Amino acid sequence: MDIINILQAQRNYFSTQQTKDISFRKECLKKLQKELIKREPAIIKALYDDFKKSEYEAVLTETSIVLSELKMTIDKLTSWAKPKSVLPSLLNFPSSAKIHKEPYGAVLVIAPWNYPHQLAFAPLIGAIAAGNTVVLKPSELTPNTSAITKQIIEAVFDKKQVAVIEGGVEVSTKLLAQRWDYIFFTGSVFVGKIVAKAAAEFLTPITLELGGKSPCIVDKTANIKLAAKRIVWGKFINGGQTCIAPDYLLIHASKKEEFVNYFKNELIKAYGENPETSTDFPRIVNLKNFNRLALMLENESFLTGGTTNKEDLFIAPTLIDEPSLNSEVMKGEIFGPILPVISYESEEEIDKLISKYDKPLAFYIFSTDKKITKKMIAKYSFGGGTINDTTVHFVNHRLPFGGVGESGIGSYHGKLTFETFSHSKGVVTKGNWLDLTIRYAPYTDKLKKLQALLKWT
Repeated sequence: MDIINILQAQRNYFSTQQTKDISFRKECLKKLQKELIKREPAIIKALYDDFKKSEYEAVLTETSIVLSELKMTIDKLTSWAKPKSVLPSLLNFPSSAKIHKEPYGAVLVIAPWNYPHQLAFAPLIGAIAAGNTVVLKPSELTPNTSAITKQIIEAVFDKKQVAVIEGGVEVSTKLLAQRWDYIFFTGSVFVGKIVAKAAAEFLTPITLELGGKSPCIVDKTANIKLAAKRIVWGKFINGGQTCIAPDYLLIHASKKEEFVNYFKNELIKAYGENPETSTDFPRIVNLKNFNRLALMLENESFLTGGTTNKEDLFIAPTLIDEPSLNSEVMKGEIFGPILPVISYESEEEIDKLISKYDKPLAFYIFSTDKKITKKMIAKYSFGGGTINDTTVHFVNHRLPFGGVGESGIGSYHGKLTFETFSHSKGVVTKGNWLDLTIRYAPYTDKLKKLQALLKWT
């Protein structure tokens, strides 16, 4: 089936009302849960084959998150989907008011390559839970994970409900040329703008999960040893190919030497003297991204790392010392195992640098000064963040995850994923036992009564 036929089949299927049945949705999700558990070893192998992601990281950052999201959604779906009563307006007396959740219809989910399992299935779960049909486009840059994703979906769903369409830019272009009821995209800012333009053609609602240059501040009051340990983990997990990884480090000049020493020690603890031989350090996803990152290393001074192996798509965990703000590494999001280190003396220097870039997806500050952390969190706009750690805000399903400005539109996780893929429909039910005449014409002598009534609303 081609794209147009698949989309039409899904629209026809949606019109049968079957996907709107809560018990049907839950049964579909339970089938998916069973299949994902059965296929977990194959998913882990696919992730390794795509960019040498270790089994531990595959479970921690991919399969466990999907299974947790799925279990919670199955358990909570009935409650989430139930119409919610709200206080009625006095102007509508007598009446009741409820918010009904309804699916949008045909949904397009475009998934990225950096967490190709998690970031494909997490939005898919929410879309199915909300009662939509889905076309899922996995990334062509992780072909092994894409293939197992297709196998799982086809084992669980009829194509009229969920279809996986593989391919590259041409396929994405054809998909975006169609009229969808909702589009969910995770990827780069550049492609996100293309998606937004395509959606605007049909006024299609969208969620864009993008990126940005996320700062990490370490002030002079921070626990330097612990900060180094947590930054090593947050920066180099998934080989640095994480949208919320710290993108550049701002450290108080008086603590820079101490931090670098601890950082080097933590790197050795995590990946050994030679990270290329570590089974825990992933590779760059492809040659194009390797070359992009290698270019950032040219003519720079390294505090540690800097070595590469093109044949193995390996780039060592690297600290770049005081790069120029006009250098390649400071122009845009790095998305790799490279961390620029820039020292500062004053808050004005911090503000000058952070204000140079668009609103980031994430923001991190290490400090024991609560006044400073409170001030920084209030001052800067960002998608989400963490004080005295990195990336861990992502795992709390009670927190919204998403960007602001160029780092994204909309948010999801947990219940919010279900709400993202649901239209909230307000409905008022009027009573027939009383009909207030104040709203009806003629309005002679009614204005003062109306103004008196409005004071109570």
